Amino acid sequence: MSADTAAGTSRREQIIKAVQAETGIDEPMVERLVRRFYEQVREDDVIGPVFAERIQDWEPHLRRMCDFWSSVTLMSGRYRGQPMRVHLALPVGGRHFDRWLALFESTARNECPPNAAEYFIERARRIAQSLEFGIGAARGVLLGAGDRLQWQGDAGAGTSTPLAVR
Repeated sequence: MSADTAAGTSRREQIIKAVQAETGIDEPMVERLVRRFYEQVREDDVIGPVFAERIQDWEPHLRRMCDFWSSVTLMSGRYRGQPMRVHLALPVGGRHFDRWLALFESTARNECPPNAAEYFIERARRIAQSLEFGIGAARGVLLGAGDRLQWQGDAGAGTSTPLAVR
């Protein structure tokens, strides 16, 4: 191992330990949050149908999402996917991201200690904004600060025109 690699590994380990000390986040907490959140998603009238059309076997999806959130919060490197590519094909806009965030925030606050909940929520907000902006851009709509992706007629990606709405 080179000196640069060793230094990077040591720095990463220090960051992870600091996050865990400050928030209490560990792998079991990540799994509890992910599983409880997706229980809520499956029951939801707004985003539940988007997932139901695409996921028949939930266990592989839940494992993938545990890997994703482990990578986001604990820098585990377990997730190797491309979230933007996956989300580009979905018929979603601002109202879907709002609902996703509302469910995620509520679940995080119910399942995690306050510092951990805030840590998860802050990252979820950034992820949602990035995905919404990326989906908009891919559909020819450049969203600015405060803009939301919306569909004319709000029928979804397949049957209407994307708009930026402030």
